[in-house]
Amino acid sequence: MPRWLPRAMVLALALYACFQLGDWAFHQLIGLLTNILIAFFLALAIEPAVGRMAARGMRRGLATFLVFLGVVIAAVGFVVLLGSMLAGQIIEMVEDFPKYLDSVINWINQTFHTELSRVEVQDSLLRSDWLQRYVQNSASGVLDVSATVLGGLFRLLTIFLFSFYFAADGPRLRRALCSVLPPARQAEVLRAWEIAVDKTGGYLYSRGLMALISGFAHYILLVILDVPYAPALAVWVGLVSQFIPTIGTYLAGALPMLIAFTVNPWYALWVLIFVVIYQQFENYVLQPKLTAKTVDIHPAVAFGSVVAGTALMGAVGALIAIPAVATLQAFLGAYVKRYDVTDDPRVHGRHPRRRGLSGLVRLRRTLRHEPRPTSRTPGTSGTPGTPLSGDDDS
Repeated sequence: MPRWLPRAMVLALALYACFQLGDWAFHQLIGLLTNILIAFFLALAIEPAVGRMAARGMRRGLATFLVFLGVVIAAVGFVVLLGSMLAGQIIEMVEDFPKYLDSVINWINQTFHTELSRVEVQDSLLRSDWLQRYVQNSASGVLDVSATVLGGLFRLLTIFLFSFYFAADGPRLRRALCSVLPPARQAEVLRAWEIAVDKTGGYLYSRGLMALISGFAHYILLVILDVPYAPALAVWVGLVSQFIPTIGTYLAGALPMLIAFTVNPWYALWVLIFVVIYQQFENYVLQPKLTAKTVDIHPAVAFGSVVAGTALMGAVGALIAIPAVATLQAFLGAYVKRYDVTDDPRVHGRHPRRRGLSGLVRLRRTLRHEPRPTSRTPGTSGTPGTPLSGDDDS
């Protein structure tokens, strides 16, 4: 046996063990890495506001705290408004449930000629096995729900802490990163960081402005239709339609349509028509003007990036996909050499007209230096050796 074979086997086993250990550690820490990635993009989003406040003499830590305080107050206010709306609607539905049940039973009795009563239906429901199993499962699942809620709060706190440190210690973090790179690489890293801040902050602020406009427009409609909880519904439509890519508009419009349907079924139709019309206005008028200088990427690229981000990281990937792709596109754009496009009709989607065989014949004669044919007068015979019009190459 060669002397190097045992060492090679030991080295291969060591490498395999290191690979397995790294794979295990990565899967164990993937939740933490995802939280750090979210925190990093959140820090990039608030960096312009923190930078402006720091430029006016405020300490970065205090500026970051004030920005986060505003974000927390807005989020808590939104949750309180939405929770009060949902609680009120649930109470009304529970109070009106006997009326709904009576109407359904009356329709069944008239249609199928039965003699059902609400008391019998309620007793059968209360004594049913599936309801008892559901109650037991719900009681046993209270601990699971509590653990999920606590885990979500801990994750949210982790994201806020990391994003606070990233934003407050942004200059120190950049210096530490650049200190291990050569000068040429330092310039590239700083340029990429600046582009990421511009694109992420621009994406957030443009979306926030469009959410404000969308919420105000839908608030006016809901007030005109006298739909309850118009402020909370307007905030819901504005935020969900702008910060959930691709399908956010339809998710946002479903809740106002449901609440409007409880008032008047025709109101739900009016809400649907308004949502569709406003979406077209936003896509073709409002959004191009607001995002032209911030996140100017093609809609197909945006949709593909959202799909890819969702496949890789779920809802988190869908949220950060567009600013990440916009940053990558802007960074790589400086290294792609571009040329002037030729003035060809095919570039604009127009095909040149085909002039038939006469153009080909004319070109062939020009290349052969042949004289042009002389047309003969009708009723006369052509001169020998002179081709007649229309007889050549036909």
